[in-house]
Amino acid sequence: MAANPAFNNPAFQEQPAGRYQGAPQTGFAQPGQTPQYGQQVPPTAQQQAAVNAQFEGAYAAPEAGALQHGRMTVEDTVYKTIGLFAVLLVTAVVGWVWSSSTIRETASGPTASMLPWLIGAIGGFVLAMVVIFTSAKKVRPALIFGYAAFEGLFVGAISLYFELIFPGIVLQASLATLAVVGVTLALFASGKVRASKRATKIWMIAMIGYMVFALLNVVLMLFNAPVAGGMFGLYSMKIGPFPLGLIIGVLVVIMAAYSLVQDFDFIQQGVRNRAPRELGWLGGFGIMVTVVWLYLEILRIIGIARSN
Repeated sequence: MAANPAFNNPAFQEQPAGRYQGAPQTGFAQPGQTPQYGQQVPPTAQQQAAVNAQFEGAYAAPEAGALQHGRMTVEDTVYKTIGLFAVLLVTAVVGWVWSSSTIRETASGPTASMLPWLIGAIGGFVLAMVVIFTSAKKVRPALIFGYAAFEGLFVGAISLYFELIFPGIVLQASLATLAVVGVTLALFASGKVRASKRATKIWMIAMIGYMVFALLNVVLMLFNAPVAGGMFGLYSMKIGPFPLGLIIGVLVVIMAAYSLVQDFDFIQQGVRNRAPRELGWLGGFGIMVTVVWLYLEILRIIGIARSN
């Protein structure tokens, strides 16, 4: 076999690993030595220092947070919520000014056009339904901002309407709303109030019943039914010395406060479960819907109390 010319090839002869002719050279070339094929030139002191500094910087850098990973955070949801309320307040001013430009004197006192708050109410309701029924597939912040704009127009216009009848009522309702929201948030943050399945079922039943009552009241007022006489319709009826609206109003405020607890719980659970960041828009949307509802209910309660 040794006589076979094929085995005279250096590749079949015993040589130190990596040293046979034509084999790639490995390792670093020695100082002053010309690098062979496959050998690397040793790094200079400056290059080695730069590499070490890069590794040290990578180890010392803080770990990527939830935002970098596209996850929901409390802070990010708060910023989104503030942005939505900023839009709502701006358009509320627009609704207030628009309604102010339509004020006219009547036999029963000053009044304003209902057109601004009707536009805001209808537009807000339509966008709210779209957001609720489409967000399971995709969250669209533009629609939520649109809802905030229409809702602000409605709130500003109807607030002026109440202010013309009951001067100072807007400030009273605003302070009361902030108080309820603040107390609810404090109780939730302390862990004393939490959403539960049983409480949510009771809330749902009460909510459906209240919506049916409110819709019935609107229909009776549109047809000028005697039973729904007065400025607030069925709410103006009295049970003993108290108007029905005050009794129902207190219960509705409690329902709205629990709705806030549900909104806070949604955000908390989303952060714990590392939900996608865009769900923070839904958290802000839920809080905004509840706060507006709470404000309107308190506005009506104060109006009923002052009218009596």
